[in-house]
Amino acid sequence: MAKIKVLLVDDQELILESLHIVLSMEEDLEIVGLAKNGEEAIRGCERWMPDIVLMDINMPVMDGVAATTVIKERMPLIKIIMLTSYKEVEYVLAALSHGAEGYLLKAIHPRDLAAGIRVVHAGGTLISQEMASKMIKSMNNAPAAKSNEYGLSAREIEVLHKLASGMRNQDIAEALYLSEGTVKNYISAIYSKLNVKGRREAARKARDSGIMDHS
Repeated sequence: MAKIKVLLVDDQELILESLHIVLSMEEDLEIVGLAKNGEEAIRGCERWMPDIVLMDINMPVMDGVAATTVIKERMPLIKIIMLTSYKEVEYVLAALSHGAEGYLLKAIHPRDLAAGIRVVHAGGTLISQEMASKMIKSMNNAPAAKSNEYGLSAREIEVLHKLASGMRNQDIAEALYLSEGTVKNYISAIYSKLNVKGRREAARKARDSGIMDHS
């Protein structure tokens, strides 16, 4: 039987090594590589094409959420499990919205970690009831409803914030790990939805309507 290929991503050497040791003991798992930040994770995925990535959230250079976004856009068949040391709800929600298959707490028993990898490999997802209820709450909260008066997606609002702060397309692309072409597409969509013709008008309308409350 073919082994499940796993890429481990964590900026802490000790955690990386202990995960490597523990998971290597499982007969059906093969650790194909280790990475210490999001950029290394993307390169590792391109090189080894793992079945599963165990992805830390908080890392230098590029965090796990940004890396998840890029990996899912380029290599959608790779499945990603977020690893978190405490309940970083917002980060987990962001990762799930970009296609991650679930999350596990780092404090989990090694046996349960291996079981979680198998569940995701078989097509399942890993989301606790607690996280599911928080997701529903965050989807139903008032700010989201207000900002969607114009039907803007969460990503479009992110782009709009950066646009309003005076960033150029190239800078927005780098900040959000998108291509410049994708940023232009988002900006066109934003102008169309807000029914405006330029950056200044878009920023003013966003502030007037409350979309920019949180900036």
